[in-house]
Amino acid sequence: MKKINLMIVFGGKSSEHSVSIWSAENIINTIDKSKYILSLIYIDKKGNWYKLPNNFKIEEKEINANLKKFSNVCLCLKDSKGHIFDLKNKTSKIVDVCFPIMHGLNGEDGAIQGLLQMHNIKCVGPSMLSSSINMDKDLSKKILKYFNIKVAEFVSFKKHEIKSWSFEKVKKTLGAPFCVKPANNGSSIGISKVRNKDEYILALKNAFQYDKKIIIEKCIFGREIECSLIGNTEVFASIPGEIIPEDNFYSYSRKYLKNNTTQLIIPADLLKKQVKQVQSFAISAYKALECSGFSRVDMFLTKNGELYLNEINTIPGFTSISMFPKLWEASNLDQKKLINLIIQLALKN
Repeated sequence: MKKINLMIVFGGKSSEHSVSIWSAENIINTIDKSKYILSLIYIDKKGNWYKLPNNFKIEEKEINANLKKFSNVCLCLKDSKGHIFDLKNKTSKIVDVCFPIMHGLNGEDGAIQGLLQMHNIKCVGPSMLSSSINMDKDLSKKILKYFNIKVAEFVSFKKHEIKSWSFEKVKKTLGAPFCVKPANNGSSIGISKVRNKDEYILALKNAFQYDKKIIIEKCIFGREIECSLIGNTEVFASIPGEIIPEDNFYSYSRKYLKNNTTQLIIPADLLKKQVKQVQSFAISAYKALECSGFSRVDMFLTKNGELYLNEINTIPGFTSISMFPKLWEASNLDQKKLINLIIQLALKN
């Protein structure tokens, strides 16, 4: 069988740069290399593209220490097909499909999806439009509300509108505590739980470091449930899992640093009817926001059995401790088969 030319792109200008490298490392080490010819493309924090040797150790310190040894590359069209062009050696290599394992800015917001589309390169994960909508928590929640999918009550505003939203006004609208988030970011970066005016001032300053628009949500008190999905027109859901953070807040460090006390409960302790409810809810949200390929749906399950969607991650973490692959492993789909299936979905899309 002819091997597929697969480009794996990772790194990038996002605040989730390191997570992207960890995800790429896991995928590269796990992927069935008998099926694919790999091209490893690293994007540094300034946005420069480099081609790494296939036998290179994918670690951030090692990569940055050897950048001058790597060739700069860019994408080009040749005979109406996408290629990686080596700027140093003046050579090009065809790309059949790309796995952009980039989280956050330029990775999940439709930017790289649009670039790949312009170069006729198939892309793992949702389309440019779906990626950009899902990345914006404000827009995505407005669409979900249209489809009668429950989300927490929220307000959103841009930096120039900050004077219109005092702590007192937000508290009157949503109650307290509430959560302040950058509208476009991931991995719980820039998120704060606010109980008083002093915390509100600090939370705004923190969130506006990462985006020009923020979203403030009413706190939903419930169990944090996650479900992994794969599929294009036909969508399949994994068994659900549950996150139990030590301090009731699933921060960046608790997601990705190994020495933490956060509990990942797989499978979640749910009744059979609750499992079906979670899976159906996740699939409905996935379809409403026109996802494809793969995603992870995060939600809250309240004491009275109501589900509220938190967000959809269109390029979820794929590290060795990430929930997305772990949930599929618990659903009897190992990572090697999972990665292959995701790539095949991209080729068919």
